[in-house]
Amino acid sequence: MPAFLLEIGTEELPASFLSDAIRQWKERIPQSLEANSLNYEAVKVYGTPRRLTLLITGLPFQQPDKEEEIKGPPAQAAFKDGKPTPAAVGFAKKQGVELDALEVRPTDKGEFVFVNKKTPGRPLGEILTESVPQWVWNLEGKRLMRWGSGDRKFSRPIRWLVALLDAEILPLELENGGKTVKSDRITQTHRVLHPQPVTIPQATDYVNILRHASVIVDPEERANIITEQVEAAVQKLGGSTVFYPDLLAEVINLVEYPSAVIGKFEDEFLELPTEVITEVMVSHQRYFPVFKDDYQQELLPNFITISNGDPQKADIIAVGNEKVIRARLADGRFFYEADKAKPLESFLHQLEKVTFQEDLGSVRAKVDRVVKIAELISNQLHLEEDKSQKIQRAALLCKADLVTQMVYEFPELQGIMGEKYALASGEDQEVAKAIFEHYLPTGAGDNLPTTLTGTIVGLAEKLDTLVSIFGVGLIPTGSSDPFALRRAANAIINITWFANLKIQLATLLEQITTDFATTFDKDAAFLIITLREFFLQRIRILLREERQIDYDLVNAVLGENDPEYTERALKDLLDVRDRALYLQQIRNDGTLDKIYETVNRSTRLAAQGDLDKQQLEPTAVINPELFQKSTESAFYNALLELVPQTQAAQASRNYQLLVDALAKIAPTVSSFFDGADSVLIMDSNPDIKRNRLNLLGLLRNHARVLADFGAIVKNL
Repeated sequence: MPAFLLEIGTEELPASFLSDAIRQWKERIPQSLEANSLNYEAVKVYGTPRRLTLLITGLPFQQPDKEEEIKGPPAQAAFKDGKPTPAAVGFAKKQGVELDALEVRPTDKGEFVFVNKKTPGRPLGEILTESVPQWVWNLEGKRLMRWGSGDRKFSRPIRWLVALLDAEILPLELENGGKTVKSDRITQTHRVLHPQPVTIPQATDYVNILRHASVIVDPEERANIITEQVEAAVQKLGGSTVFYPDLLAEVINLVEYPSAVIGKFEDEFLELPTEVITEVMVSHQRYFPVFKDDYQQELLPNFITISNGDPQKADIIAVGNEKVIRARLADGRFFYEADKAKPLESFLHQLEKVTFQEDLGSVRAKVDRVVKIAELISNQLHLEEDKSQKIQRAALLCKADLVTQMVYEFPELQGIMGEKYALASGEDQEVAKAIFEHYLPTGAGDNLPTTLTGTIVGLAEKLDTLVSIFGVGLIPTGSSDPFALRRAANAIINITWFANLKIQLATLLEQITTDFATTFDKDAAFLIITLREFFLQRIRILLREERQIDYDLVNAVLGENDPEYTERALKDLLDVRDRALYLQQIRNDGTLDKIYETVNRSTRLAAQGDLDKQQLEPTAVINPELFQKSTESAFYNALLELVPQTQAAQASRNYQLLVDALAKIAPTVSSFFDGADSVLIMDSNPDIKRNRLNLLGLLRNHARVLADFGAIVKNL
């Protein structure tokens, strides 16, 4: 079975493009092969900074022949007096067959002309020659380039092209800056370790030949080599390291033949915060830091870099890298000492020169809004004066480190340096911690704030961002969300759930939006409606995707176009979470089945009445004198017993009390519907009919304290 090798040789590719191109080819090329009816054994995609490679094994020599039955014009139109008409001649010509190949067959709509058409499969080489340019030029990526006089875009100039079908060169041409690169079997190897080009005899020899020429083409193999070498190096130093996923992914695609090199720096730089040193190493130099132990609190004065050079010259390579890290750490020490020389509060006035968003003014103005929102939250929670003051202080200082020299140079350290500078300025420890924590979570799966001060300042900052950005009309659409507003809303909900914070989100949104609209002359009513809908969408998604709640149960607690449930959810985020989790629990353990039928049936029938959904008291809406059957009296008495159980469930949020009571009333309701003394709900007497619908409406209303049972699907 033939194997096909394609290598696109280039100038050094960016690591991010290479990893993305490999992913795209892994997804798209199997789809392309299947679309061309080509079976295959394996599709392997490789890449190094100088090449993107495809190796497909187990291909057929050609496509399978294709047989298909094609329906033509009606027989009446195709033949007249037994002779073919222009319609028949045209159909035969279009299908490439002789007239005598046409057959007339009966169908449900009369007789039609058919032809059995056999199309020979195309040779493999022909299909590959046609497909390869599409595979190359359809690659997507950031900052693709044109060069020379060419129109084609690629990440970097293409310098050579290898295309082999087994041992034969597949003739291919790719445009390259107005010139043409033709396929061959010659490939370039490692610039330093093996500067001479090599010849690939046949496709399946490729990986081994390149390995012997000091090029490891498989990224997974390079990853394993790097991991093993780094682990060996840290063991030699008696320390430990962290394989930061982003760092490892980038380093893998920066080298063709990896070798770990140990470097060192002066002990005096260890006086810098650990976060500063690791940020310099990881984000700026792509080094692996070396910690004293697995706790990763203290560093050793060493680093590990992955070289693409000659392993025999590791000492020389280490010296060069040591000079670079020494200079970067010296800069960091200068920034750190200069920043610490002033109180953190002294940086606040500089925030007036930093724009938050062109229509919203400076970051200093944002800080003032965050302080006000934090106060609103504190008032809602009835916090003590001392706690409120800490929250106000943290809110005031939360962005001050943005204009320090350290954060200006290393933006990734925002919040981290704010905490350290606050402590150096004599601020309260909880205030300092909140400056760091108010940024949390910074991404999916990140930690959440652990202090109440950090929690409230974080909520205030995110609420201001949402209201402000929505207020100037920059609402997320589709996949476009440049201000990460979906993430901010998700964070607000998750932080509230994590901290079990009893805030009233609906009230906060109204207060914050009203203040914003007054200041910026915006339509508060429209903005509130838009924000409420946005938060409801995020609650729905988080319950479904993160809490794994069935879709119908989410609908049952949020309601479907039900203002009561909407308002309830936005007023009490904890309650909507707890009700959803409880519903999922009783579905899983079978308890829901015990009450579903009677409650759901009552809910459906009650919709034909007009009882207020807030009404829970039977004596207010039921007239016992209208009862005609014993089951009506039994239903009424059961409802009277249900009232205190519902009230207790509401007060304690122990919904098990309500469900137990609903399970107890279920047999009585079943007898009301179907027992020997059952009733006709739609009695001809309007008063009796209303009385009976009110009984059902009361049961529905009690169940609505937990959820809208009309939205729950049986046997999901």
